[in-house]
Amino acid sequence: MKVYLVGGAVRDKLLGRPILERDYVVVGATIREMLKLGYQQVGKDFPVFLHPQSKDEHALARTERKQGQGYTGFICDFAPTITLEDDLIRRDLTVNAIAEDDQGNLIDPYHGKADLDNKILRHVSDAFSEDPLRILRVARFAARYNHLGFTIAQDTLQLMSNMVAAGELKTLTKERVWMEIEKSLKDGAIHIFTNVLSDLNALSYVTPWQTHWDQNTANTIADQISKLDQNNETYLRSAFSLWQYHSDLNGYDLEQTHKIPKAYADTLRDLQTNLPFLQSVDWHAETVMTILNQLDAWRRPERLSVFINTVRVIDDHCADKAIELNKSYKAASNVKAQEVIELGAQGPEIKKEMDKLKLKRIQSLLDLN
Repeated sequence: MKVYLVGGAVRDKLLGRPILERDYVVVGATIREMLKLGYQQVGKDFPVFLHPQSKDEHALARTERKQGQGYTGFICDFAPTITLEDDLIRRDLTVNAIAEDDQGNLIDPYHGKADLDNKILRHVSDAFSEDPLRILRVARFAARYNHLGFTIAQDTLQLMSNMVAAGELKTLTKERVWMEIEKSLKDGAIHIFTNVLSDLNALSYVTPWQTHWDQNTANTIADQISKLDQNNETYLRSAFSLWQYHSDLNGYDLEQTHKIPKAYADTLRDLQTNLPFLQSVDWHAETVMTILNQLDAWRRPERLSVFINTVRVIDDHCADKAIELNKSYKAASNVKAQEVIELGAQGPEIKKEMDKLKLKRIQSLLDLN
């Protein structure tokens, strides 16, 4: 039984990037032997185990044989006679098919180290074409490592293009597609991800509402996203909205049809609904109140926060209005029900009088500016 570090951990170690997780391949072992050693089995489709102490994933070396279309339906063989080379040849890219033994020696039968040095993303074998999810993964890696100068090998691009033309992307679930989109948003280069898919005529399979994409759009979105406050989910929601706000979404059900998480869909709707008010030359207290009310800022201030984080990077005008909107909210949110009750307001009149007072305070603030 031999254990090898594989995949992303080896790749990122060689690139000098932080290693976020470590995956291992075990050669020459059986399920029974792994369980006897205290490993916890967690894999359903093929044997994956958690190490007794580190909890790192350890998978038995395996081969896969395609059965049917799509990214599921593989028949796996994980017999102890499967070699490390047998396992590595089934991986997507050569840079992900490098292993390291417990002495730190590299096992690199498919020349992934050379491709890393030459900054090339290249498929390991023709088995790449059996998994359409790899089209999105390669686009994502191209985005993640674009700043390092990585490009996709021409023969790999051709293989991906053939897969798209064959309709392989149709077999992916919307949930799985979204996972790849979200990972690219986290990497901060969604425009490169989109460029790759656009060049492959694959964009409509990934974002069916995306009707136009050109380099000017890509450059604009890249510049805007780079200026966002990178605050986990707030950042991701803003980045998603900037990526999509210019598209025609009429008739699309983001959550049900395309399985976009509600928080992302709501953020995009907030941007599309309220950005025209922000950009209007008719900017007055009533406009500000309309935006705040539509964002339900009084009960859900986080929606306002995400909206402001998004619009402030669109242009200088929007940035100025975002500052005024935030100041107006702070001024108006200080209005308390007790103030109008003491002036004689009762029942339904309370909210009406509170709104009047909020409007007055917003107007006073705008007058100062």
